[in-house]
Amino acid sequence: MPTEDDEAFSGSTELGYTHMSGNTDSQTLIAKGRLTWFTDNWTHTLRGEVRNVSRDGDTSAEQYLVAGRERFDLEGPHYLFGFARGERDRFSGYDQQFTTIAGYGRDLLDDERHRLSLESGPGYRYDRIEGKENASLGVAYGAMAYEWAFSKTASLEQELSVEATDDNTTSRSLSSLTARLNSHLALKLSHEIKDTSRPPADAEARTDETTSASILYDW
Repeated sequence: MPTEDDEAFSGSTELGYTHMSGNTDSQTLIAKGRLTWFTDNWTHTLRGEVRNVSRDGDTSAEQYLVAGRERFDLEGPHYLFGFARGERDRFSGYDQQFTTIAGYGRDLLDDERHRLSLESGPGYRYDRIEGKENASLGVAYGAMAYEWAFSKTASLEQELSVEATDDNTTSRSLSSLTARLNSHLALKLSHEIKDTSRPPADAEARTDETTSASILYDW
């Protein structure tokens, strides 16, 4: 929950890049950006992500994501939320996906060391699959977010979410460890999993996993 001491705007930029040469020539680029600002009981967030992985000159992963989120704080630990997300994943079997969800959330823990929130709600998803009829689907959504600041300079975060439709269920997990170097720079290790039950026939795999080390700059 925002407080009177929060700045009007805050943001972060995350960049990770690895290059390996020799028997295998591969490179991985991960770039993320987030902007957050507050107005009264509202918290507004915009974010974007890009991932690109190539091996021996062939691209094996290419993903783009842009999203916006709104949170309205009620009395006590309760809040309402809504978000919209657009995705393009070259190897997922989908040409494009657009998802919008709204619902209710509750902060179960919110102190200096621990933060835990749960949220759920209904939504809508639009799937565009090349060569097939576009699909409009209802979504049942649930999510959990936990952060543990176990020292003044290090924290552990875990995010889990499930989006269920009549066609399939998409599960997402993000585990990360952040170590601060100073007030603006940090090192971040993360592991992301995205699993789609019954993906389109053209999908390369049902589950995507990304492990990355990156530099995080925030203000």
